[in-house]
Amino acid sequence: MSKKSPRPRTQRRAAEQSSARAADRLKRLAAQLPGGGPDRPLRVTSASVIEVRARATPCLVCGGELDLQAHVADGPAGAATRRVELVCRRCHDTRQLWFRIEPPAPS
Repeated sequence: MSKKSPRPRTQRRAAEQSSARAADRLKRLAAQLPGGGPDRPLRVTSASVIEVRARATPCLVCGGELDLQAHVADGPAGAATRRVELVCRRCHDTRQLWFRIEPPAPS
């Protein structure tokens, strides 16, 4: 007797779980990239370019556009570290990017 094929709902759930695991792996890898944490910020020359660069970053899960939710100055007063919270328009996944403002070196 042959093995019974799984129900469509079971197949759908297995596919969703596999996608969720892949997305989690991508998020863990992205945390190791520049901008993924406060210890690895992206370096910018001005606060005005932070939001532009953050919005230009694609979603890790679906590749969609990200909307800015918050732009927060973290750290002690006067610190140049910024945290940007983003959410995907398509899949609603959240992401945080970290930036450090470093003025350009004199020439």
